[in-house]
Amino acid sequence: MYALTFSRFGGTEVLAYRQLPDMTASPGCLLVSVSAAGLNFADIYRRQGRYSLAGTAPHIGGYEGAGEVIAVGEGVTEWRAGDRVGFADVPFAHASQLQVPVSHAIRLPKNLSDVQAAAILLQGLTADYLVNDLVTIKPGDKVAVLAAAGGVGRLLTGLLVARQARVYAVASTRAKRDIALNLGASQVLAYQDWAVQLHREGGVAVVFDSLGSTLDHSLSALSPAGRVVLFGMAGGEIPPLSPASLLADSKGVIGGDLWTYLSSRQQRQQRADRLFSALATGQISLPPLSPFSLADGAAAHQLLESRDFSGKVLLLP
Repeated sequence: MYALTFSRFGGTEVLAYRQLPDMTASPGCLLVSVSAAGLNFADIYRRQGRYSLAGTAPHIGGYEGAGEVIAVGEGVTEWRAGDRVGFADVPFAHASQLQVPVSHAIRLPKNLSDVQAAAILLQGLTADYLVNDLVTIKPGDKVAVLAAAGGVGRLLTGLLVARQARVYAVASTRAKRDIALNLGASQVLAYQDWAVQLHREGGVAVVFDSLGSTLDHSLSALSPAGRVVLFGMAGGEIPPLSPASLLADSKGVIGGDLWTYLSSRQQRQQRADRLFSALATGQISLPPLSPFSLADGAAAHQLLESRDFSGKVLLLP
């Protein structure tokens, strides 16, 4: 098998494409020939030493992807060689072979390719739980989405528009704001004064904040009884918050993490099926795809790390 590896932390120069021993299927697992794997900011942070990392050196990044079952381990009865499978939270995905625990395996519909599945599973399941588990969105609700042209932001905006919410999309550049408008956002805002503008207009019911460092601004953008849904720290450290500051206007902050909701095999499949249905019915759409061969993984990391790209970077073993 082949894998994109690193043995020390640093820039893209630490990445190495290398051959490793082939795998066998462990009990309760599927041995998968990986067709496509997603590249996410978490993979960059892991390479830099800023994020939790599974295993020992040589490290292999990646957690989401899709492929074909080539062998099943002892005790596995519901899968067989030749089945297509997707996964959103299985480490070491940036390789040509991967062991996927049956509890983490997701069946894919026939109308979804492996590349498409790898492009949407992790970020799509994140957007799905944000709108279905953390807050109730009603038609006409005013909501703000930070990083609206990013991987989760694009899908989240689509799901909110499908619920007939009035979406205020916040993005860093004119091009990214245009993307949000094309996705159905009612209004687009720049980071320089987005919270001031929303406060001046009476505030919003919900702010979806994946940046973390913007928490104070997100709270100021809320209308009374509004909620900040905090689900990331892409912008840096989250500022300290006094609970007493929330009392006067009945505001609140809800923390969210996808792994809380992917709690069983059934949960993974049900949520994935709901996501696949949203894609099939046009509520959401696939982002622009930029595929790289696994051997060109350093170039893929460089593209995503530049933050100039708005879409999905994929690695193809």
